[in-house]
Amino acid sequence: MIVLDHLSKTYVGSAGAHEALCDINLHVESGDVFGIIGQSGAGKSTLVRCINLLERPTAGRVLIDGADVTDYSGKQLIDLRQSIGMIFQNFSLFAQRTVLRNVTFPLELHGTPKKQAEARALELLELVGLSGKANNYPSQLSGGQQQRVAIARALASNPKIMLCDEATSALDTLTTHSILGLLRDINKELGVTMVVITHSLSVAEQICNKVAVIEAGSIAEQGKTADVFGNPQSAATRLLIEADQGFACAKGGN
Repeated sequence: MIVLDHLSKTYVGSAGAHEALCDINLHVESGDVFGIIGQSGAGKSTLVRCINLLERPTAGRVLIDGADVTDYSGKQLIDLRQSIGMIFQNFSLFAQRTVLRNVTFPLELHGTPKKQAEARALELLELVGLSGKANNYPSQLSGGQQQRVAIARALASNPKIMLCDEATSALDTLTTHSILGLLRDINKELGVTMVVITHSLSVAEQICNKVAVIEAGSIAEQGKTADVFGNPQSAATRLLIEADQGFACAKGGN
């Protein structure tokens, strides 16, 4: 489904060159919920943005369903991005648009007739549990509801792939569980392959069947989630587990 083949990304600025990603090799199979986990600044978001070419790799290839999409442009790139949904930490909703109009937005961009776009949006709002909120505005919704709108919008064009960049980081614990449950249901019922960017072991354990741990732009280890977290082989993974356990102990003590 998704293959990153010797992928690298270097930024060049006034302070010199910064290698954000170095020789990344990943294989995400169809139907996976694949987690990319690491500390802040490890390169997680750059990696996921290379998949839909919001960031162009400096070296290496991005292959989707066997096709090398690395140099796509124009209509090819538009069609590729239509097949890849994306949700973000900050929801990225349009404040002046109703919930319904937020969800129809990507369909409007692709020239979908208004009635067809609205019917699709209403169907998706029912899927995410917001069928009664179509005429509300984002400011009238809770954080969890706003993220559900963002998920509905990401699904509007029937994507094969969903990229989730810290999608639950701004949410409380109960709302996080709810959103992760929704994403699991979408994965199972619609067959959408997901790449989940997170710094949270708890999120990865709850939703991901496979994970890759990234540190300083390189993959420290990867494999089935239970294997990686149950028997960590890298210092980076062990550090993440220790930090997570320390946070849990401190939270429990409070």
